[in-house]
Amino acid sequence: MARKGRAARLTERAAFQPPTGRSLEETSLTERGLAAPSRKTGRILLIACGALAREILAIKDANGLDHIDLTCLSAKLHLYPEQIVDAVDGAVAKHSRVYDSIYVVYADCGTGGALERKCAELGVEMIAGPHCYSFFEGNDQFTAHGEAGEITAFYLTDFLVKQFDAFVWRPMGLDKHPELRDMVFGNYTKLVYQSQIDDPALVEKAELCAKRMGLAFEHRHTGYGDLKTAVLAWSDKMARD
Repeated sequence: MARKGRAARLTERAAFQPPTGRSLEETSLTERGLAAPSRKTGRILLIACGALAREILAIKDANGLDHIDLTCLSAKLHLYPEQIVDAVDGAVAKHSRVYDSIYVVYADCGTGGALERKCAELGVEMIAGPHCYSFFEGNDQFTAHGEAGEITAFYLTDFLVKQFDAFVWRPMGLDKHPELRDMVFGNYTKLVYQSQIDDPALVEKAELCAKRMGLAFEHRHTGYGDLKTAVLAWSDKMARD
């Protein structure tokens, strides 16, 4: 069998694959995402990154947002940010005939503005911010940290602490070449763990991650930040309409 060319392989890899996962287990969210409910109960659909599933569902449950449904693309798309735009485009096309409103719960996430342009083309709103670290902290607060000189921090969220090896250690090749640690993280000075829930075990694990990386450790409890603000604003907008 002839070997496929690089362009054909990239096209095939980027083709939209509907989320198939039903579990909130982190490995399932990483690999398969979270499928939309088989019985549509909401008038709003959030298309989100699998790394945000638990947080969005917690906001939804705490505020009685039964008119909102959620589907998540696989979290591992963050390892291939060039695929995010096509995946979001495919998800919007799949669900646009069913829901009154669709919102995209991705920040720019390394797409270089391409996701924002695509969402504008599709007529769907996306959450503001360069990445989830910013909107979890609060975009204004995150910007203020940067202006104050915090430019050498490596950030982890609850999900990324749990999936540290899958998203950090292995993709950077440190499972096979740990001797490269100081070269890989040499430009960082500290690891900042932005926790969404209060869990001492996760704080302990995050501190161990910092030690593995050879970095100082800082813990900030951010809660849901601008993610909660955005979800509630979208809900209120539907109520007004």
